[in-house]
Amino acid sequence: MQRLSVDQIITRIQNEETFHAVSDDYSFTLKIDKYVHYACAAVHNGHQFRKNLWDNCLHSEYDRWYEEDPETKTMVISHPILIAGCDSRFEYDLNRDPDNAVFDTAWGKELWKNPLSESEKEKSLQKHTNFYKVVHALISKLEEKFEVGIVYDMHSYNWQRWDREVPTWNLGTSNIDNDRFGDQVESWRQTLASIELPNDIKKTAKINDTFQGNGYFLKYITKNFKNTLVLATEIAKVYCDEYKQINYPEVVTAVEKQLKTLLPKHAIEFYNRFKA
Repeated sequence: MQRLSVDQIITRIQNEETFHAVSDDYSFTLKIDKYVHYACAAVHNGHQFRKNLWDNCLHSEYDRWYEEDPETKTMVISHPILIAGCDSRFEYDLNRDPDNAVFDTAWGKELWKNPLSESEKEKSLQKHTNFYKVVHALISKLEEKFEVGIVYDMHSYNWQRWDREVPTWNLGTSNIDNDRFGDQVESWRQTLASIELPNDIKKTAKINDTFQGNGYFLKYITKNFKNTLVLATEIAKVYCDEYKQINYPEVVTAVEKQLKTLLPKHAIEFYNRFKA
């Protein structure tokens, strides 16, 4: 993996080079093993938290981990194009618009002992800006090359705090063109529902049951690229113990192994349906 500036990353994309890179500020990673019409993303995978914010933060390291999406990058690690955040959403949230990406409160609790200075906010927002510069370049290249594209936007959610039964998988679709892409959404839902998981985990997948797909990552791509479908895909955190901060590697591995074949199959079906 190379450490590259945003401009260097964008140049490599424009030249259709294959590479593995971490941004020069270590805020995100991008790997491109081959240029294909689909990409994977794990924007909330990151856990890094800038050191000069530590003492000012009222949330514990566990509090932050609880609201992040650990292991979502691992679940799609085998696919040829993967972009993932390295930083915690508590520093800045890549799935929120720039005006709301740096939190004052998080999940009903004050985040900072003392309000952040404008310079501290700007440091974080610059990373947010850089990420979306690369996203824009990447999706531009894929649409230029393939005319249509699909992005698997991987997330996780805390299922144990719900007071009702919730699905193992949830698809958020309220901000995509369902008239055009509805069949592909349902096909992806059925694909997710087929995934076999250990520990007697239920095989359930629903649409807009727990979350509706209101994230900025999906909205940004959907607004700027008319021929790219973003599938906001949430797995319940059945792959860890939410309260003890213990990951279950056998569950993560089961997801990764099955998505290795199921995800490209779905992506090919999408391409064959919508290519010119």
